[in-house]
Amino acid sequence: MADERSVTRGDGRPDSGLSRREISGERQAEDGGVDYALRPKSLDEMVGQERMREKMRILVQAARQRGEALDHVLLYGPPGLGKTTLSHILAHEMQGNLKPTSGPAIEKAGDLAAILTNLRSGDILFVDEIHRLGRVVEEILYPAMEDFVLDITVGSGPSARSIRLKLPRFTVIGATTRLALMTAPLRARFGVVERFDFYSRESLETIIMRGAAMLETPIDGAGATEIARRSRGTPRVALRLLRRVRDYAQVRGDGAITLALAQEALAVHEIDHLGLDDLDRRVVDAIVSKFSGGPVGLGTLAASISEEDDTIMDVVEPYLLQLGFLDRTPRGRVATKAAYEHIGAAYPESPGQRSLFEE
Repeated sequence: MADERSVTRGDGRPDSGLSRREISGERQAEDGGVDYALRPKSLDEMVGQERMREKMRILVQAARQRGEALDHVLLYGPPGLGKTTLSHILAHEMQGNLKPTSGPAIEKAGDLAAILTNLRSGDILFVDEIHRLGRVVEEILYPAMEDFVLDITVGSGPSARSIRLKLPRFTVIGATTRLALMTAPLRARFGVVERFDFYSRESLETIIMRGAAMLETPIDGAGATEIARRSRGTPRVALRLLRRVRDYAQVRGDGAITLALAQEALAVHEIDHLGLDDLDRRVVDAIVSKFSGGPVGLGTLAASISEEDDTIMDVVEPYLLQLGFLDRTPRGRVATKAAYEHIGAAYPESPGQRSLFEE
């Protein structure tokens, strides 16, 4: 479609590629802005995602009763919702060792072979951005996940021979923000596939109160609510904002977070009452002001504000779509009436423009 752009990997398959989203800013980094100590350690401590937690609790209990490794688990959804955290929790619940890696880090089949041969029974291999695994690497992973064997070719030419090594029973937990970029054969190897949803305000308030207690920062209910409502439904953002408000309270206040102080701190960081930051507003303003409300293609939109396509698609758009500020049409992105109202612009009432929103 005109509003989608993809990058091609060396094996000819689409890939998001390295982008500013991955290499700059705490907002995009998988663990940026979140202290490891603030993560829950068990399913009972985890807040939100109630349906998923119940499924995982049953999965863990059944596996432990049978004395088996967990079935392979695939977690997907927008960044910052707890995919990495849940992998740590599952490893803790299963009393196994977590071996973290990422798709881009496994460049050759030998890299994966080295990781697999160092696993022990019951270990959990966590592969972040699993959709970025190369085709050759995936071919090695298939028999490892299904039959717990590793096929290695020794030598070359007529003297080459294949050696099959037996692997201990382990679990692969894959995480991705781009489920559609995963190949069907790889998805099929996972016995459990779960999607992370955005968190409710009540869940975020609980996470913020818990985080403030662990940071030894006094906070009242109104202050926690104010931070939660500007956290974009994302725990990582909530904890990041909590830390920034804590800094402000320490410097400009008495160290305690109140409603008024939270509002002042978030205003300094340009986070509005809906949780939109400068980048979000630049995207909305560009669609409205530069492209008359749209439709506009993703590549054109990204170039107009000097940002990466992936940053807009993975970081900005999910929340704007959730708020109802943006529509994706076959012809491109379109700003809704709510977006016009939020930035104080007059909404076009021409029949032609209205028809774009009805597509």
